[in-house]
Amino acid sequence: MGISIEPLTPALWPAFEALFGRQGACYGCWCTCFRLPPAARRASTGLRNKDFIKARIEAGPPPGLLAIEDGTALGWMQIGPRADVPEWNNRGRASAPLGEADAADPAVWAISCFFVRTAARGGGLTHRLVAAGVDHARRGGARALEACPMRQSRDTRSLGLFVGSARVFEKAGFTTVAERKAGRPLMRLDLAR
Repeated sequence: MGISIEPLTPALWPAFEALFGRQGACYGCWCTCFRLPPAARRASTGLRNKDFIKARIEAGPPPGLLAIEDGTALGWMQIGPRADVPEWNNRGRASAPLGEADAADPAVWAISCFFVRTAARGGGLTHRLVAAGVDHARRGGARALEACPMRQSRDTRSLGLFVGSARVFEKAGFTTVAERKAGRPLMRLDLAR
């Protein structure tokens, strides 16, 4: 059957839940890191984070894409307008927007997180997710797509790679537009062309 990459809708919640497992991936984050302010994250629990992201998925539009093979989710990529991930826009972060208006502009999108099942790592799945994300963003009316990946990591199991690898984005045509923190470039792909 092969791998399909689908927008995460409520119907796919069971696959997403199974991918993230009992712990909720990344120590119970449930991909809320850039959605909740730091104080709210510190006060939260994995169960509350799970409820938060489930409610967000149910509210729509899809907050990301799932890579699925034979009914099993292999990987996840969070993608959508910057405004949907408010902490990604925080001025103190390497991912802060170039201009204030970009944070609220519905046509400036961000790829902010990845989670890939251990057995599916190293086979190019993040490349496929990014390529599908570019198409998804174009269909959604984005004029620009941004990411703030890691330039280097000691290995593919590094927890910091939840933001992706710069090499993946470079291969997809993204270019560095700023680097406020060493090794964490803000990269952009112009979709208006």
